[in-house]
Amino acid sequence: MSDRAGRRICIVMMSAIGDAVHVLPIVTALKRHDPSVKITWVLQPGPASLIRGHPDVDEILLFEKARGWRGMLDLRAQLARRTFDLVIDLQVYIKAGLVTAFTRAPVKLGFDRARARDMNWLFTNRRIPPHAPQHVQDQYLEFLSALDVPATPVEWNLGPWPDERALRDHTDAALPRPCATLVIGATHREKEWPSDRWAELAKALRGDFGLEPVLAGGRSARELATARSIEEGGAQTRSTLGVPLRELVAILDASELVISLDTAPLHMSVALGRPVISLMGYNNPKRVGPYRRYHDLIVDAYGDPGEDYPISYAHRNGRMPRITVRDVLEKVERWRSAYRDAALDAFIKATEGK
Repeated sequence: MSDRAGRRICIVMMSAIGDAVHVLPIVTALKRHDPSVKITWVLQPGPASLIRGHPDVDEILLFEKARGWRGMLDLRAQLARRTFDLVIDLQVYIKAGLVTAFTRAPVKLGFDRARARDMNWLFTNRRIPPHAPQHVQDQYLEFLSALDVPATPVEWNLGPWPDERALRDHTDAALPRPCATLVIGATHREKEWPSDRWAELAKALRGDFGLEPVLAGGRSARELATARSIEEGGAQTRSTLGVPLRELVAILDASELVISLDTAPLHMSVALGRPVISLMGYNNPKRVGPYRRYHDLIVDAYGDPGEDYPISYAHRNGRMPRITVRDVLEKVERWRSAYRDAALDAFIKATEGK
């Protein structure tokens, strides 16, 4: 990397919390390859609240999108006071292009012209080679290849970090039985699951599997409505809706099982190594599903039965209602046999003779 990059690196990936999770292996690999590099990351406040405190991120610069052009001008002023050896533009929209343009660096690395939207390629002077569609995590790892930085092992270092372990342990101890976290909301309606099915699922998790259902997500109107529907359906659950993202990390890490829509906590769970049942219908699971783990726990409504669909950017509407409670419970059974019992066996072996 030394002949192409340098020791001051700026990451441009400002929005989507899930995308921020996918960028973390880039950051950890850069630091692993050269611990002396200083990494600045331009982020919006939401994902910044997840990344702030990460041991491999030296500085976060906020882009306050809600302030409109004033937010962009404030960011420009912050960037004007800094120089970098390398900018890595991982986001292919016009605002990311403007931020890249504002950044003072001799090398500005971005996507190839075919994949760069909004003419984003105009704002970079080095580009990764073209590539066929692949998982978004692998797509970001292409930047490491372009910099001659080893991508493996793929590490997120998402936490819980040392000062958060007490919160994680408190979360675990506060529950009367093992926790199953249900991520019930998404930003796009087409990713959501009928609320009455969440209620039926929660009752089965408690009654048939001995799990404590915990609701997780934000506090949007749709998520609050889903939570009310679950309660009205007679399911006993605990709500953590709206907790800060670092608290959500502790909740997910304390979970025996996560059941998630196609949204950021799915990828956070993978990063934490927590078994996650993913409910996929709108987006292609081969592109944005769980990365290299828990594929046997995917409930795939994106494809038709027997369909060997390619990796693509295409969306499919109206698929999520195809997922039945039975479909999800079959994956819970799979988790119990393949993950829960294996973890219990490992624990028993580790404690034998103590």
